[in-house]
Amino acid sequence: MVIEDMIYLIHVRGLTELVKSTLNMETDLLFVDIEQDPPKMITQVQESLVAMELISVQKLFSLVFPSDDMNNDVLQCHRTDSRVNTESSSFEELITSQSAEFIDLSSCMQETKVTVPTLNGWLLGYPVVYLFGKEHIADAIYNLSIKSLHLFKILVCRNGTSNRGSPQQELMSFSVPYDLSMEGANEPWAKAFVVRMQARWEKCRQVWGSLEMEVSGCYPQAIAL
Repeated sequence: MVIEDMIYLIHVRGLTELVKSTLNMETDLLFVDIEQDPPKMITQVQESLVAMELISVQKLFSLVFPSDDMNNDVLQCHRTDSRVNTESSSFEELITSQSAEFIDLSSCMQETKVTVPTLNGWLLGYPVVYLFGKEHIADAIYNLSIKSLHLFKILVCRNGTSNRGSPQQELMSFSVPYDLSMEGANEPWAKAFVVRMQARWEKCRQVWGSLEMEVSGCYPQAIAL
């Protein structure tokens, strides 16, 4: 899968499940608006135009990665938006003309304020995603660079035959401004995220021996988005 200058190797079933759970609101997704200083936690999509446009992009993804049990009411939501209606039609024509092994979804980002870092945060399954528009990239980088952060890491240990055991490996990591995550791993959304990750881990217990979250502090420093 290609989006702008990014190339993605994807697990089709996993991405389909992500799209379904997001649009059916089975998975909580929080946003941190870093266009402003100080950054603000957004819990309602309606609070941000960029967040609402991300939902429109997710709906276009649902055309490429459909699920049989997708909530039809959810798919119809926001269809009154003429841009979504028009793009859905042209997008369907585009994807049917492309190879099943390679697909360019760059068009889903056109004429939106959604940035690739925001989209990547969702695609990677982060519980908290940084939100900023294309015209505020410099502001977002500066606002995040001057803040202390909490770095959340999901660590896994592979099952092995060695008596020494296997070293922990970082499966994924993401950051949240310190002031918006004062309780660290005890934040309600962090606890819910660990529960979801452990449910996935249960399906792969023959491979992974353990899973845990590690939280550490990070002083202000230069940030790349």
